Amino acid sequence: MKPLFTFLSVLAIATSLCGCIGPPMALTPQTAQQLQAQPPIRFLLTFDDGPSASGFYNPTLSVLDDLAQNPVQPGIKAVFFVQTRAPRAGGSELGRKIMRREHDEGHILGFHTATPWHTNHRSLSAQELEQSLTDGRADIAAITAAPPVLLRPPFWNYDKRTFAAYQRHGLHVLLTDLSANDGKVWGITASPQRRANLLKHLAEVRERIAAGEQPVVDGVIPVVVTFHDLNRYTARHMQEYLQILMDSARETGVRTADKPFYDDRSALLRAAMARTVRDSSQAVQLPGFWNWWWGGNAR
Repeated sequence: MKPLFTFLSVLAIATSLCGCIGPPMALTPQTAQQLQAQPPIRFLLTFDDGPSASGFYNPTLSVLDDLAQNPVQPGIKAVFFVQTRAPRAGGSELGRKIMRREHDEGHILGFHTATPWHTNHRSLSAQELEQSLTDGRADIAAITAAPPVLLRPPFWNYDKRTFAAYQRHGLHVLLTDLSANDGKVWGITASPQRRANLLKHLAEVRERIAAGEQPVVDGVIPVVVTFHDLNRYTARHMQEYLQILMDSARETGVRTADKPFYDDRSALLRAAMARTVRDSSQAVQLPGFWNWWWGGNAR
């Protein structure tokens, strides 16, 4: 199973880099009018696969610095879906130290993996999955004094079996609306179409907002965005990504809240919980390649 999912990951990134991102969906007068009746949006930032255990230009530390201090909105809080036992992530002493910093600075630690590798949960046996979820919850609770409630399955992929296991452990699946397509696979770290990609994704989300399909939490509509904090490219361009999100909202006609990003952990958690998948049979909409792939494969 692992070679298959590695291949699919590479293919997904290659697709995003091949110059085939078309123009965003045009804003129609009808959609523009519908948007006027909807609350503003607030970007809910999430990061997968970290924390980095690198001692050289640690990308997770760089991301944390930029979230705390940037020209768009200082003090941004995010959800970090961590790999608690990966040797180059949370399975290291530096990784655990960074997770403590993430929690201390008001971010949320969510569960991603507790295996040595970025393993699809569906490829684990029932016993392996149970052990992974038990270990991951304990690892995070040791830092935060409470087990995590948010989970993002590797490769966005789950089925009825894994979803039922998540529920038994009190874990709720959070997917995404926008993806930076910045996952690091086989040395591919750059995202040259980052602006066009996020603009296209947000234009698609805009249509769901206009139709009243996105939940409202605390007077705003949370729009989930996914990055990867193991990626040094992402870390070097984090402040630019924040501005791209603001520009994309303006260009797609979507109104942002006075505070366009979350800066309070409690509000962030309420918003994230409102966006979680309630049932394994619930239809979900993933951005780009992943929606095409998993949409065509039974969960």
